[in-house]
Amino acid sequence: MPKKPSRRYSEASKLLEPKKRYAVGEAVALLKSMPAGKSKGNPSVDLSFHLGVDPKQSDQVVRGTVSLPHGSGKTVRVIVFAQGAPAEAAKVAGATLVGYADLIKKVQEGWADFDVAVATPDAMIEVRKLGKVLGPRGLMPNPKSGTVTEDTAKAVKECQAGRVEFKIDKGSNLHVSCGKLSFEGKQLGENVSAVLDAVSRSRPQGAKGKYLQNCVLSASFSPGIPIAVTEVAAGSED
Repeated sequence: MPKKPSRRYSEASKLLEPKKRYAVGEAVALLKSMPAGKSKGNPSVDLSFHLGVDPKQSDQVVRGTVSLPHGSGKTVRVIVFAQGAPAEAAKVAGATLVGYADLIKKVQEGWADFDVAVATPDAMIEVRKLGKVLGPRGLMPNPKSGTVTEDTAKAVKECQAGRVEFKIDKGSNLHVSCGKLSFEGKQLGENVSAVLDAVSRSRPQGAKGKYLQNCVLSASFSPGIPIAVTEVAAGSED
């Protein structure tokens, strides 16, 4: 039996205008005024997309990164698989943990207290063995996301500063963090716009027809607010 929505959630839902799609500024202001998102500390804010692609086709997989102008509001724990100078650079940059064979063994044994994994190209020879562990969690280092690199210091700093990775799921859906509800409206709006732009620019060449089919903005425990994506992501569709 479906769980009954909370009173706060129901009250927040009444603030939505039927069938309306909101501009980013309107949506952020509405979200911050909702009672539902204020019930649990400082909720995360996310954009959820449904895309007009077939992720089963290799030329239609949507994946990328976005640097949030005002950060994610989260403490990002970054580990680095590296040796020598790149390892030392990662330590100086503030990586949570740096290692090679020892770190690979630690992760294989079940350790998972991290949010992002970075590796140098030569380290990937061994790190690939962690595919079954890191892959399902979306944590496998990847050149396209900037997490396979010799410049480990830059990667660590960018991840900690608010670089967010995104990847489509099997249902053609995409979920991207945009910050925290406590952010000022302007800051949150600029983060949301950055995510919209990054996702629209990630349209694969194999996609046909309408790409950004649906997009909603929400905080933890709040209803989703439909976003007028054509307004902020012009040029992303044929």
